[in-house]
Amino acid sequence: MSRHDVVSPIPGIFYRKPDPNTPDYVQVGQTVAAGDTIGLVEVMKSFHQIPAGVSGTVVDVVADSESVVDAGQALVVIEVDG
Repeated sequence: MSRHDVVSPIPGIFYRKPDPNTPDYVQVGQTVAAGDTIGLVEVMKSFHQIPAGVSGTVVDVVADSESVVDAGQALVVIEVDG
């Protein structure tokens, strides 16, 4: 199986959950579909949903929640199905 890095399309602050009282979008070991949201990147009070992009299993969450990320930086690693 191959691995896919889900990268941030823009620089900003990465959030693993939509608000403080909600569980993380994804956890290691979780199965995701291509359109599933893996997190949010916030730029100037505008939040952008980051889709998984592929179907598979989350094998690593690389970026910490509330960390500053650059465009092209890996956020989550997914082992691709098939």
